[in-house]
Amino acid sequence: MASKKGIVTTIIILSVITGASFLLWLVPQEEDATFIVTDYENYLDGVKNIHEVLQESMEIEYQNLRSGKISPQDYIVIADVTSSQVTSQISEFVTSKPPEIWQDSYISYMEALKKFNSYIGETKVLANLIEKGSTDTELNEVIEKIELMKKESLEHAKNSEEQRPN
Repeated sequence: MASKKGIVTTIIILSVITGASFLLWLVPQEEDATFIVTDYENYLDGVKNIHEVLQESMEIEYQNLRSGKISPQDYIVIADVTSSQVTSQISEFVTSKPPEIWQDSYISYMEALKKFNSYIGETKVLANLIEKGSTDTELNEVIEKIELMKKESLEHAKNSEEQRPN
């Protein structure tokens, strides 16, 4: 089992990132608020960096789940926090309104985030199957879906990088 300290540390880190993102939503008081971005390259780089941290964190916890170092319930809590952060990043993308020259890159990265969120959801399905003691066939079917979603997310991120304006 993963140590309680490690789980708590992971949850705290993910909570701080989530809290900071949601703070952006609490500051504007208008109903039709727009997330204003003036440096589209740096904004996209920042989102990419947050995404990479979340991916690394989820990969570690996913491997801990698979090896039995963390319980399915603890994994689901961590996955829920991470999914919330990804959803926040997607919402910011929707309201950032990049200029036409950046739109393809932004759309591709938003798709990468959406696939990553689907990946997280599917890993939660796996956690539930592990908890109820499902067969290896059922587990392997879900693991294949997880790997496909992970690959698709990485492909969208790569496409975003290639679509950036020069």
